[in-house]
Amino acid sequence: MRKLTLLLVGLLLVSFQYTNAQGAPDYNGGMKVKLNEDGSKYFRIISWAQIWAQHNSDRPLDANGNEQSDLNFSLRRARVLMYAQINKRFLILTHFGLNSLNGDNLSPTGKGDSAQLFFHDVWGQFTLTKDHAIGGGLHYWNGISRANNQSTLNMMTLDNQRQAWATIGLSDQFARHMGVYLKGKFNKFQYRLAINDAVTNNLQEAATPSPGGAAVYAGRRLLGSKDAGRTYAGYFDYHFLDQESNFLPYKVGSYLGGKKVFNIGAGFFFHPKGSVIANTAGELAGEDVSIYAVDAFYDAPIGGKGAAITAYALAQFSDYGKDFTLGRTYETGSLLHGHLGYLFATEKATKFQPYVQFDSRQIDAIDDNATSFGIGINTYLSGHHSKLSLEYFNTKYGNTDAISTLTLQAMIYL
Repeated sequence: MRKLTLLLVGLLLVSFQYTNAQGAPDYNGGMKVKLNEDGSKYFRIISWAQIWAQHNSDRPLDANGNEQSDLNFSLRRARVLMYAQINKRFLILTHFGLNSLNGDNLSPTGKGDSAQLFFHDVWGQFTLTKDHAIGGGLHYWNGISRANNQSTLNMMTLDNQRQAWATIGLSDQFARHMGVYLKGKFNKFQYRLAINDAVTNNLQEAATPSPGGAAVYAGRRLLGSKDAGRTYAGYFDYHFLDQESNFLPYKVGSYLGGKKVFNIGAGFFFHPKGSVIANTAGELAGEDVSIYAVDAFYDAPIGGKGAAITAYALAQFSDYGKDFTLGRTYETGSLLHGHLGYLFATEKATKFQPYVQFDSRQIDAIDDNATSFGIGINTYLSGHHSKLSLEYFNTKYGNTDAISTLTLQAMIYL
């Protein structure tokens, strides 16, 4: 483990030197194509990729009882997003890609499920007034928290807090619901509200509740779409300092000193009869799924030489039904999360940002806690558009042994 850590750090330092020697072009607005002279008619394309090298010495034996490699490579994300306007009254956005492609799920001819591109977002939006709009489709205008609306283009930590994406694969398709939304702002107060259909075939599509046992997230499938097919979500935040854009739903992870932001937010997700339990006679009954959260985000420059601080805190309370757990990822209980990063002052193009993060989760089903701790550093070669990240992450779930992972990420987005 120590040798691998030194090797990864060495590779990181070599790449810093190489990039400083080569330099990096300014992003300058990205790939935006103007369709008229003043640019009011346009389409914009964004493409990004995140490549991981990950070391984990605690991987279980494979299906044949063999030890697995400690070091693995993966394509964490590969995405393309495009949106367009031909006037201010409406907008269309399309977003597709793939996630977590690795040696275990690659296929010989690229036709396996994991290698397929799929739609993350496809939604259209109509302007109601200058500050308010309504839209619909497969969308990311989520409730609960800032973290549940997190952009993957500009995260400060290596990845998002996983439990904060609280409905992935349970009521939605990869954090996107099919439905309608209303979004807007009143001065410094921003809001987003949505009414959506829940998915029928989710991560528990083959599960049924045991008599007297824990809840299963299968309301729409087992009770029908009339009683258990709809979800409701909202997120509200007040912007005390600079106002953030709500043109798109994706929340920024770190502005790298580009803004002075302090927001406090609160949100919810509600799925009537989303989960199902069975009594001792095997009779089914629905249980409401409700998730609530409050959070705060602070991001600001320090001094006048490029230093900046980024901080985020989240308290989330999740009720998926009686003693619900799924894959050590989802559980009825509560979550406290925080992360803090500091961007060092420098006049050079390459910037360094160390950070720490901590989670504490209370889990009803095991009457115990799960804790996670992470420490990492980002090296920005051209802001978020070209960066390298190195993170050590440790998780302990209940009374099981802690699992540690070391990840090196290379990311580019244009």
